[in-house]
Amino acid sequence: MQSYSEFLDLSVGFPQEGFSVIDDELYFQDLNLMEMIETYGTPLRFTYLPLISKKIQQAKLLFQTAIIKNNYRGDYKYCYCTKSSHFRHIVEEALKNGIHLETSSAFDMPMIEALEKKGALTKDITVICNGFKTYQYKQYIIDMLHDGYKNIIPVLDNKEEFNLFDDEVELDTPCNLGIRIAAEEQPDSQFYTSRLGVRLEDVIEFYNNKISANPNFRVKLLHFFINSGITDSPYYWNELEKYVTLYCKFKKINPELDTLDIGGGMPFKDSLVFDFDYEYMVNEIVKRIKEICAEHDVVEPDIITEFGKYTVAEASGILYKVLGRKQQNDREKWLMLDGSFITNLPDVWALNQKYILLPVNNWDAEYERVNLGGITCDGQDYYNQEAHMNSVFMPKTRKVQYLGFFNTGAYQEVLSGYGGIHHCLLPSPKHVIIRRNRDETFNFEVFGEEQNSKQVLKILGYT
Repeated sequence: MQSYSEFLDLSVGFPQEGFSVIDDELYFQDLNLMEMIETYGTPLRFTYLPLISKKIQQAKLLFQTAIIKNNYRGDYKYCYCTKSSHFRHIVEEALKNGIHLETSSAFDMPMIEALEKKGALTKDITVICNGFKTYQYKQYIIDMLHDGYKNIIPVLDNKEEFNLFDDEVELDTPCNLGIRIAAEEQPDSQFYTSRLGVRLEDVIEFYNNKISANPNFRVKLLHFFINSGITDSPYYWNELEKYVTLYCKFKKINPELDTLDIGGGMPFKDSLVFDFDYEYMVNEIVKRIKEICAEHDVVEPDIITEFGKYTVAEASGILYKVLGRKQQNDREKWLMLDGSFITNLPDVWALNQKYILLPVNNWDAEYERVNLGGITCDGQDYYNQEAHMNSVFMPKTRKVQYLGFFNTGAYQEVLSGYGGIHHCLLPSPKHVIIRRNRDETFNFEVFGEEQNSKQVLKILGYT
């Protein structure tokens, strides 16, 4: 029978970029994962920061190439969507690449101020303020505008939001605003229109009636976000055409308008058979925006993207140990792990999200079909299907087995509630941050130790 290594190579082609197997053990970005496990134990969450910069630089190059290729007259700005991961080490790594930020709630704003005081950013950074504006969120924005952050752009999520800012902004330079368009949902959605944003047919009327005559404000940006993300589908291209057409109509009555924010949704590699033509998609987006603008005799807008998952997902992973093996019937074999999908990778449980799953050791052993079980007593705490096949396969062995989920860096730590209380009182795993030194050696930093019982009892009010 084939070894696991041979099976995977015949199934999907392996090794692949970022992964290699040396002496029967898996390496990720040249990191010896078994050495990490021996040093730090499991379950172990890790983040390899250089991949964040690599992804940003790739996207910036794609857009600049498309702009040159299509003789596009607008500029491009890369914004990092902070809600994907707010951690300082993540945001600081992203900021090294000359990017800008997109926020979604009130506490994003003092986070930005803390980064400025530390020297990680300057007050001329562009900050796209999305999300429903609470009074506190609005007040942070106003205070920062008065403090010299002139490129903060509150994006109005509804018409009433404008009243929060009106009469409170008195600056030498008017406050730049954006308006979010309420996108139409996919045909299979439970809703026809997104709950976020102003209805497409109301945008220009809203501007004419409420904003245009107010000298304190100017609408510089039109924003939309399509829930399905950036996909080569008739639905995506149809929606893009609608919103660029609205931009052109809006531009003719509001010459100040000069930026189109096309949101986020650039996919990340969630499978060993992931196939997405980034170069084609970026070029096609730029090309189509230019063509629509030419039809309406309007100068092409500057383009902003808000990439979250794309920025951070592929930089992180989580490693587990198989604690036990259970044969529950003739066909179903379970590998029980020393962690939980519900608490460590909540998107697996909530969204049926798939990640790249690979064994860390025993690649020369035969393979078998298995189900992976988390350690909680919840019936939903399992993983039994890959994105590219209806099963999970692992080495067939009685030796100690370790395995890893990769490209898990977006949303999982935040949704898990870092440092908080988890289902069945499972502790937060140890988290290690990895950087590259100038001599290409690795630098390891323990960001968070595994949660202990004293910390949990204190949160629950027992101590």
